[in-house]
Amino acid sequence: MRVLVTGATGYIGSRLIPVLVEQGHDVHAAMRDPNKKSRFAWGASVTAVHFDLDEHDSFDTATANVDAVVYLVHSMDEGDFVEKDRHAAQSMAAAAERNGVGRIVYLSGLIPDDGAPLSDHLRSRLQVEEVFLDSSVDATVLRAAIILGSGSTSFELVRRMTERIPVTPIPTWMRKQVQPIAVGDVVAIIGRALGGQARPGSFDIGGTETMSYPDLLRAYGSVAGLRRAQIPVPLLPTGLVGRAVAAITAMPPGTVISLVDSLTHDMVVRRGNAATDVFADSDTTLMSVREALQRAITVTAEEGTDTHADPQAAADTDPEWAGGVIDIVDGQLRQRPSGILGKAQLGATR
Repeated sequence: MRVLVTGATGYIGSRLIPVLVEQGHDVHAAMRDPNKKSRFAWGASVTAVHFDLDEHDSFDTATANVDAVVYLVHSMDEGDFVEKDRHAAQSMAAAAERNGVGRIVYLSGLIPDDGAPLSDHLRSRLQVEEVFLDSSVDATVLRAAIILGSGSTSFELVRRMTERIPVTPIPTWMRKQVQPIAVGDVVAIIGRALGGQARPGSFDIGGTETMSYPDLLRAYGSVAGLRRAQIPVPLLPTGLVGRAVAAITAMPPGTVISLVDSLTHDMVVRRGNAATDVFADSDTTLMSVREALQRAITVTAEEGTDTHADPQAAADTDPEWAGGVIDIVDGQLRQRPSGILGKAQLGATR
C-alpha cells in the first residue's frame, strides 16, 4: 500500500515510518523540507514529498497516487490553532476525495463524555476528526490521551515536572483519571489500522492501567528513583497552572497551557470502543506504565526512530526541549549534573 504520512518528521510520524516500512508499505513522508529525510535512518527507504499546512496546494500534490493517509499534524502552539487545524483537515479531506485516496487514519485526542466544556486542545481534535468522518473517504480515528515515550510532549511534562520540583502542588481538578499508552503500542495500532479492510469510525487508545495524574507523576518518580512530596492545593485556575508549568518545564507555552486545560476531564477509553480491542494483536501484550516509563529513560545504542529500534527511546531529532537528568544505563539509574539537560547529552551517552 502507498501510504502518505503527514507529520513525518514529528514525534509519532518519525517512529511510525520504520514500522510501516517493515510492513512492506511504500511510504511517502510528507514534510515542509523534503531534504530533512536525510536526518533519519529511514530516509533512504521512503519517498519524501513537500507538505505544508500553510500551503493548501501541497495537499493535492502530496495525496496524488497514494492509497492511504496517516494524518499526524497539528499546530497547537501557533496562534488560533483551532481554526487553522480545522481548515487544514478540510483541505486534506477534499484533496483525498479528489485524488481517490482509499482511507485516512487520524491520531486524535481522547474525547471525554462528561458533558463539561472541552478545552481548545480537545475541541480542535474533535473538529478535525469530524471533518474526516464526514468525508467520503473511509476514516479511522484513533483517540489517545497521554502517550508515554521519550520525546512525547505528555511524557516530557511528567518527566520535567517530577525532576525539577521537589514538592509538587496538586490542584483538586488534577485528580482525574487517565489511561496512558506507550508510543510503541500506538505506532503498532496505527500500523494495524492500515491493514485489511478499512474500519471507519472513532476508536479509543488506552493502555492496561487507569490512574490519576498525581499517580502518574509518582510512577515516574519511582522509576527515576526520585521521592517527591505532593501537596493538595484547591481553587488554582488552569490558566495560571498552565503558565507556571510552561515556565518550570521550559516547554512551548501554548502547547503546555492547552494540555493543562485538558486535565480537568477523566481521560479513559469508552467501553466496547477501544482500538486496542478492535485492532488487537493476539501475539502482543500492551506495555505497562512502568515498563513504558523505564524504556523511555533507558539509554540505547539506537535512536527511537531507527529501524528495529525501541520507539520508546530518545532520538536526536526529538524536540530541543526533550530530555531530563535521569538515565537508565546498563540497568542502573544514573543522574546527570543538574545543570545539563536535554538531548545535547544523547550523543555522549549512546
